[in-house]
Formats: sequence, structure tokens, C-alpha cells
Amino acid sequence: MQFLFSHAMLRVHDLQTTRRFFVDGLGLVEKQTCVNEAAGFTMVILNVPGDDQFEVHLTYNHDDQRYVGGRTFGHLAFFVDDLYTVCARILELGFTVARPPRDGVRAFLRTPEGISIELIKQGAPLPIIEPWASMANDGTW
Repeated sequence: MQFLFSHAMLRVHDLQTTRRFFVDGLGLVEKQTCVNEAAGFTMVILNVPGDDQFEVHLTYNHDDQRYVGGRTFGHLAFFVDDLYTVCARILELGFTVARPPRDGVRAFLRTPEGISIELIKQGAPLPIIEPWASMANDGTW
């Protein structure tokens, strides 16, 4: 039996702010938006640029319920070429870098919904530089 990855679904409370985090902050591309009034949800389907097979589904349930803990998700992980640039862009947009890339290899972010995003430097680690080297953790991830 063969299993293939299909998508990751995140339940979100603030669809517009979370969309901004993923599109403007991380650079994902909005592929499609589906509004299903009868079922009471809106889903925004995002892709990693150049990879139509990896999808993130942001699902907003119209009942205005907030999700916590396991009802949201664990974390998503993305390989990135320039870890420092992505983290700087996230900070410029007013979002949180929960675990800065002090090692030049990995960082953890938090979405507006509190979902952890792991960024992993693709290839060799970046040189360890400020402000990242001495930046403290901010919350949990």
C-alpha cells in the first residue's frame, strides 16, 4: 500500500490575518478560495511557489469557534534558501519569531492562530550573525 502526502489543514479564527502571514510573510501562493455557505466554512488553498503538490488549507468555520491545542495542528515545516531574510520579513510584518535562527539553520514562527511554523535552511548553514545570534526566544513553539 502506498501513501502520498495530500495537504495540511489548519483551522483558523482570523482568516485574513492568517492569509497575510502565509502569503505576504512566508511567500506562499493562493491557489483557490472555496466558500461553502451550506456547510459553514471558507477554505483558502495555498501552495509553495513552484510546487503544486504541497498544499496548505486554511479553513475558517463560520461559527466563529476558536480552536486550541490539537484542534489546530502541530507545525508545518518549510525549507528556505535565506532563513534570515524570511525571519526579518516576518518581524517587519508584525508577526513573531518564537525561536530565532541563532544557529543559522532553523527558526520557529507562530501564526496569528498560534500554530508553529518551522523554517529550515536548505543547504549549508548561514553564518551566525546579529541580531539573530543573541535574540531571545519569544513564547513557545
